[in-house]
Amino acid sequence: MGAGVIVNPVVAVVGRPNVGKSTLVNRILGRREAIVEERPGVTRDRKAVDAEWQGRNFTLLDTGGWSASGDELDAKVSAQAERAVREADAVLFVVDASVGMTADDEQVARVLYSADVPVMVVANKIDHAAQADSVWELLGLGLGTPHQVSALHGRGTGDLLEELVARLDAASASTTPDPESGPASDMTGEGLAAAAAEAFSVVLVGRPNAGKSTLFNCLIGEDRAIVHDLPGTTRDAIDTLIETDEGPVRFIDTAGMRRRARIDSGTEYYSLVRALRAVDTADVALLVIDSSVGVTHQDQRLAERVDAAGCPVVVLLNKWDLIDTETRLDLGRDVDDRLGFLGDPPVLRISALSGKGVTRLWPSLSMAVAEYRTRIPTRRVNEVVRAAQSAQPAPAGARILYATQVATDPPTFTLFANRTLPRTYLRYIERKLRESFDLGVTALKFRVRRRDE
Repeated sequence: MGAGVIVNPVVAVVGRPNVGKSTLVNRILGRREAIVEERPGVTRDRKAVDAEWQGRNFTLLDTGGWSASGDELDAKVSAQAERAVREADAVLFVVDASVGMTADDEQVARVLYSADVPVMVVANKIDHAAQADSVWELLGLGLGTPHQVSALHGRGTGDLLEELVARLDAASASTTPDPESGPASDMTGEGLAAAAAEAFSVVLVGRPNAGKSTLFNCLIGEDRAIVHDLPGTTRDAIDTLIETDEGPVRFIDTAGMRRRARIDSGTEYYSLVRALRAVDTADVALLVIDSSVGVTHQDQRLAERVDAAGCPVVVLLNKWDLIDTETRLDLGRDVDDRLGFLGDPPVLRISALSGKGVTRLWPSLSMAVAEYRTRIPTRRVNEVVRAAQSAQPAPAGARILYATQVATDPPTFTLFANRTLPRTYLRYIERKLRESFDLGVTALKFRVRRRDE
């Protein structure tokens, strides 16, 4: 299962901390996709989200605050932002017009001088017409006339997007390849949208600092999520669509899930909500456990939450290289005891930092994709259902009269019955179908229709 990144026209949103980059992204998208809080440094990772304006599709890269000075984490955030600019087809340089031009703004501008793509200065926080006069100071950045907006209230964002789309179109026209020279990239525009719709989604979940972002970077082959020893350095659910031998796969790295009692800010609350939403919509969850700590009560609760969502699970015992033989034996028993309700999920021992054991995950995911797209002939489905009913009839005279698979991605079945089937009996039928057709951990969906419907 090889990987190559699928690209879309990219617009990097950069600027120093707390100038309103994520608010602008949310305004463009029309929904709260990036976490917004009045505190510098809330966005730490590059988060890619698909956007559209007047029929033009592009990807927004919401970056962490770009700082000329600071601690190690700030330096990593700045490095992420610089990388975003290198990947971009256009740059929105966001400045807080209510504060004016700062030394950090000038430092960012100096980096952007060498950018070989259109750069647009966005003078944000122009919430009233009276503030417009302060914008002209920003001409001193040397990057052209600032675009006056209020991302919070939407003022000026339409004009900004019209100019952005015009520049993207102009850049695209100037770089359009000769039709005989072959494709310029793996996928763009409508092709990317179609791939995203068909993609098999894999979500990484776990406690803070279990190593999810390190694994995420290892899997997709680039340093995308910021990795740092401070728990919780990933705050958004970050997703990346890649092309593999099995087709498009969407990897989603979520913020570390802490107990609700320890969620002490709006940022962490929205991170949790977004992580849970990612679990609800994923096709497979990779539950990352810190082997050096063991299976904790919180790991168990996370596994229960994933199981309740009906999301198949692969358990990854990360940092396996940090524990001795006796601890490894104890951990194996711990997984059986505390995560037994998951059934018999694949359990892989890995070191995301060194990459050891990670390659074994690809065959598991390849198998999961194949199971996800399985199509079973109706005759064989009914043979299994009839045998299951003969071995264990449904209670209260209920009976399945006919069964058929109506969809794939994931396998979806309609059961025609003479009356309502208890949930426990549906689980029994599900187990028999899994066993008979080697459906492994993939999600299965059922719809029961009464004969009189």
